[in-house]
Amino acid sequence: MSSLLFGGLVWAGPTMAQGGAQGGAQGGKNAAPPPEEVVPQVAIVPYDDKLARLAEVLGSVHYLRTLCKAPGADEWRADMQQLLDSETNGEPQRKEKLTAAFNRGYRAFASVYTDCTQAAIVAEERYRNEGATLATEITSRFGN
Repeated sequence: MSSLLFGGLVWAGPTMAQGGAQGGAQGGKNAAPPPEEVVPQVAIVPYDDKLARLAEVLGSVHYLRTLCKAPGADEWRADMQQLLDSETNGEPQRKEKLTAAFNRGYRAFASVYTDCTQAAIVAEERYRNEGATLATEITSRFGN
């Protein structure tokens, strides 16, 4: 309630000041002040760092599984979309951060592996395990 009152006072302040000066640059006309830019609040979520790491892992696994033509390779991208839909609804800045983490994970391996090698298979398995650990930790600690 007080923020609405404060917002109203901030909005009324310039209008009142213009009304008192009839002969200014406006030529005596009362012009409405430009609308204030609304900056969306960034939600602070205690597990966002772990969620960003999970998104990065999902991007890495998606790239590696696609590279190695593993069955269900595209499921990882779908999992990321589900994560975005459930975690960032109405929060474009969080969505942007998680999307960037996914892309960073994808690009990190794309710059190293161009063929499916034994090292790529081992990396995919390790990242899949890390992702499972992160998902379990996030849901057990912060889940409903």
